[in-house]
Amino acid sequence: MKDKQKLKNKRFLLLITFLFFTSYATSKIFKSVNYQDVSIVGSELFSTDEIVANSSLNFPTSLIFVKSSYTERELKKNLSLKNVSVFRQIFPFGLKILIKTRTPIAYGERIFKGEKITGFIDEDGFFISLKYSDQENLSKITSKVFGWKENFRETLSKILNYQKYNDVEFITINFSPNGFLTLEEKSLKTILLGFNPKKIENQLQIVNNMKNQIKENNILEKIDNIDLTDPNNPKIKVFKP
Repeated sequence: MKDKQKLKNKRFLLLITFLFFTSYATSKIFKSVNYQDVSIVGSELFSTDEIVANSSLNFPTSLIFVKSSYTERELKKNLSLKNVSVFRQIFPFGLKILIKTRTPIAYGERIFKGEKITGFIDEDGFFISLKYSDQENLSKITSKVFGWKENFRETLSKILNYQKYNDVEFITINFSPNGFLTLEEKSLKTILLGFNPKKIENQLQIVNNMKNQIKENNILEKIDNIDLTDPNNPKIKVFKP
C-alpha cells in the first residue's frame, strides 16, 4: 500500500510540474518581444535597430508571431549575410539571432538607383556593403571589382576563386554597363573577355597558359592587351614604338 501511495504522489507531483511548465511556456510564448529582448550573436557589426530596419520585424510583437524563417531570408538578402538563424526562446525569453558574415576578398563598386556604392566582394561574388564589412582581412585585398550586378555574381566568383589556385593576379575586374567583361592582370595587363559568361572557364585557363608561355619568352612588357572574346582565336596586341 505504501508503495502505491508513493507512486501516486510521484505521479501527482509530475502532473503538477508538467502543468506548471506548460502554463509558464504558454504565458511566455504569447508575451510581447521588445528591443531589449533581442540578442545578436556572431558579429558586432549589427545593432537591433539595423536588424529591424532590414526585416519585417516590428516591436513589440508576441513571440509566437515572429516568422523566424521569413526573417532569416530577409536578413540574409538585405545584409548580404553568409547565413543567419533566428531562434524564438522561452528561457531566456526573447529572440536570439545568430549571424555569419561574408569574408571580403575584393573591393567592389556598384551602381544603385544612379548612385555609386562602394563595398566589398566575397568568394561567392556577393556584394557586401561597406558598413557591414568585417575589417579584419582588408589589408590582404588586392583585387577591385567595378560594375557589380547580381547577374554577374557567378562569373565573378569563378574569376576570384581561379586566381587563388593559379599563377594569375587580377588587379581589376570590370563589367561595363552593358555587361562587357575586362580584366587587368598584374603582368598581362588588359584582357578582353566579352559578353559570354559560358566561356569564362575556358578563357581563364587560356590566360593562365598564356602567362606561363609569355614569361618564358620575356615579352610581358611589350603587351598592350589580349583579346579573348573568341577563345578559339586569341589575339595579342603589342606596343609599337
